[in-house]
Amino acid sequence: MEQQKQHVIRAVRADEWEKVRGLRLDALRDPVASLAFLETYEQAAAKPDEFWQERAAGAAEGVDVAQIIAEAPDGRWDGSVSVFIEDVGTSDFLGQVVDVDQAHVVGVFVRPGQRGSGLTDALFEAALEWVWARQEPVLGRARLFVHEENERAAGFYRRFGFRASGLVVPKPDDPSAKEHEYVISRP
Repeated sequence: MEQQKQHVIRAVRADEWEKVRGLRLDALRDPVASLAFLETYEQAAAKPDEFWQERAAGAAEGVDVAQIIAEAPDGRWDGSVSVFIEDVGTSDFLGQVVDVDQAHVVGVFVRPGQRGSGLTDALFEAALEWVWARQEPVLGRARLFVHEENERAAGFYRRFGFRASGLVVPKPDDPSAKEHEYVISRP
């Protein structure tokens, strides 16, 4: 936990699009990226600067999406988590109709050297603080999906208070693999 105290946990700013891009590409180079992300390094690297500029600007506005980062004293970003709002009646990433206003946690990444330091806890605390602070709509839950073989992540989510909902879906880019939905209710 001592390491986490050296980091500033905050939302991204619109002008930080290059760092948003860089951290995402680093995350997609991680050995477990194929379990944790639905995008490949090559897909992300091929996206134009405008994509990253819009992504950072949207997250910085903090209306329907937020990206929380862990910034080291030297300015290096050591982790990130993103959250977006799924409004009732809209379609989710699987094409299913959303039946409750909720937050969806995605893009969880902490650099290997920082894992176990408390950064992931700090990122999740800030992300869920953003979720629970929303006034309209008030969100009763947050959810995320975890690959059936990513037990390290599933263990963290359970320890943090997420519970398996029982919903199991095929991984969009590999229907032979399964993703388990985990949810946490408003405190």
